[in-house]
Amino acid sequence: MNSDAVFLIVGLGLMGGSYAKALKAKEFTVYAIDRDEDSIKFALENGIIDKGAVNNDPELISEADYIVIALYPTLVVNWVKDNQECFRPGTILTDVTGIKFSVVYSLQDILRSDVEFIAAHPMAGRELSGVRNSDPNIFTKANYIVVPTDRNTSETIAWCKELGSILGFSRISELSPEDHDRAIAFVSQLTHCIAVSLMTCTDNEHLADYTGDSFRDLTRIARINENMWTELFFLNKEALLREMDLFIGEFNSIRNLIESENGPELKEKMRLSTKRRALFDKK
Repeated sequence: MNSDAVFLIVGLGLMGGSYAKALKAKEFTVYAIDRDEDSIKFALENGIIDKGAVNNDPELISEADYIVIALYPTLVVNWVKDNQECFRPGTILTDVTGIKFSVVYSLQDILRSDVEFIAAHPMAGRELSGVRNSDPNIFTKANYIVVPTDRNTSETIAWCKELGSILGFSRISELSPEDHDRAIAFVSQLTHCIAVSLMTCTDNEHLADYTGDSFRDLTRIARINENMWTELFFLNKEALLREMDLFIGEFNSIRNLIESENGPELKEKMRLSTKRRALFDKK
C-alpha cells in the first residue's frame, strides 16, 4: 500500500475514529466526513485527521485513494449512490458494517465500473461511542474478516487484508457475505441478545453491590447502542432467530438436566463446554 495514499473516513464515530488514529499512526493522510461538526472539530484539534468536512464535500471525496464507510448499514448504499460521481477512477472502498448480505450485493450493483468495493468487518469495539472514545488499541488481538464476492479482484482482496494488518488486527480471515452473516448471528448478535436479556429479566437495582466478575463479564456488552443494534438484528433476522432458537433449545436441555438432577449428563455438558472454550485460549 502506497504510504502517500489518502484515506477518507465517512462517519467519524468510535470505529471511524479508531481507524483514523491507527492510520495516522502509520503516517497516512486521513480525511473525514461526519454530520456532527463537533466531532470533526475535535478530530482536527487533536490531530486525528488532516482535513474534515461536515457535508459531503466533493473535493475532499475526489482526493481520496481509499474510502472507509463507517456508517449504519442502511446508510452505506445511499451514501455511495449519492457521491460516487466524485470518486476518482481506481478508488477502493471498504466498510465496517456488522452485516453484509443486505449491503454488499446492492452496493456492488450500483457502483461505477472503474472503482471497487470490498467489504470488511472489524470484530472490535467498546461500550462507548463517538470519536472521543475511539482507540486503535481495540484492534489489538481482535479479528478482522474480509468479505469478498466474485466481483472483487485478487489484488483488492489482498489490499483489504493488508489494511487489516496495518490497523493492527492479530487474525485476518475471509468469508462470503452469506457465511459471514450466519457466523455473526451466533458469535456476535446472539451474545448481545443474551447480555440484554440478563440485564432486563430482573428489576433488582442492587446487583452491582454483590455481583462477581462472571456477571460483569457476561453483561459487558449490555451497554448497547440501541439504534445500531436494532438495525443489525432486523437486517439479519432470519439467521439470528435460527441461532436464538438453537440457544433456547440448549438452555432448556440444561434446565431439564438440573430439574431431574441428572448429574452425569450435566457434567458431560460442562466437560464439552470446557473443551470447546479451551480452543479460544490457544489462539
